[in-house]
Amino acid sequence: MSKTHTSSNDVSDLAEDARALMAATADVAGEKVTEARKRLSAALDRAKEFAGTVRDKAVAGARATDEAVREHPYQAIGIAMGVGVLIGYLIGRRDRD
Repeated sequence: MSKTHTSSNDVSDLAEDARALMAATADVAGEKVTEARKRLSAALDRAKEFAGTVRDKAVAGARATDEAVREHPYQAIGIAMGVGVLIGYLIGRRDRD
């Protein structure tokens, strides 16, 4: 399972736990509880909006990368090969030291 997928699950679990807490305290009276519920609800809304923005940016970046690779496949292969050679050189150099 990827780290991104795990983080997404963690955030979903946190949001679900927060909603369960809000539901469990729905019948609890008190100014402090009411204020805490409002803040929690606002934080959940902000988190949901932030997650949507991050997802949209990631999708846009992936589409732009896909388009660039399709327009310039040989340059993309050359860049990937160059980066691979550089990483291999650096790893090999580190092992010798």
